[in-house]
Amino acid sequence: MSLTNNVSDDEERSGGRPSEPDSFDSQRAFQPDDISVRLISVGDQTLNVAVKRGAGDRPPLLLFNGIGANWELTRPFLAALKGTTAIIFDIPGVGGSPTPGLPYRPSSMARLAKRLVVQLGYDRIDVAGVSWGGGLAQQFAHQYPTICRKLVLAATSPGAIMVPGSPWVLRKMATPRRYVDKDYIRSIAGEIYGGAFRRNPALINGHAAAMGGARGVGYLYQLLAMVGWTSLPWLWSIRQPTLVMMGREDPLVPPINGRILARLIPNAKLEMIDDGHLFLVTRPVECAALIEKFLATDGAG
Repeated sequence: MSLTNNVSDDEERSGGRPSEPDSFDSQRAFQPDDISVRLISVGDQTLNVAVKRGAGDRPPLLLFNGIGANWELTRPFLAALKGTTAIIFDIPGVGGSPTPGLPYRPSSMARLAKRLVVQLGYDRIDVAGVSWGGGLAQQFAHQYPTICRKLVLAATSPGAIMVPGSPWVLRKMATPRRYVDKDYIRSIAGEIYGGAFRRNPALINGHAAAMGGARGVGYLYQLLAMVGWTSLPWLWSIRQPTLVMMGREDPLVPPINGRILARLIPNAKLEMIDDGHLFLVTRPVECAALIEKFLATDGAG
């Protein structure tokens, strides 16, 4: 399977949208914490899609996850959302989404995500991205400004041109070993994620138990997707109200990267979190409340 899109954006706008959104088949979905999960075919790519149903009437929040991360790792954050409908899918080659036949670029992944939300029946969404997924979120906002209403960037950077983390930490991120070897992730979590995982190593146990998606080729494709990619030349063109969230103790993506994003995106607000790289996991209630407040206000707040 390839992520090469055989339907143009013009074709999607004129006739590609289905008359009704996909339903979440109860026989193929399960409902813990009001989260429905099913496989959805978007063109020639099958995606494992999770939807947390919210009670509010705002546009849904499309969430792009970190490198190698299956959607289940976001469950604490999804469960903490009060009124927001959230959509997240496993990136092809991760979790329940089959590996594509060819590598992809952020632009083609953003196009795939856009086709998914249109297929689900939405023409206006908010977008959030965590770490690696923050690059995709920036690309989506830039590529589809009329669809993306607001933008949330968590623990992320402008891409290849960034202030890098520790070389030792980056070496540990070069392979998916931490996703398949639970003893290994327990031994290095504090050093690569920092914050609460460093202060309380036992916290990694629950997170490690939810890991189960990274595959060699899929992980490689994620690494290749961001080779040479940077948002710096066009950050000024992102007009959506943007919330940038960074961990003060993040050894992987130093917080200065968030300051750069907030400075270059015209309508951006920076929030510093007293934690490490995975603050959405270790502080889900606090972060969900902060994000929902931002989504509910006019402008960047």
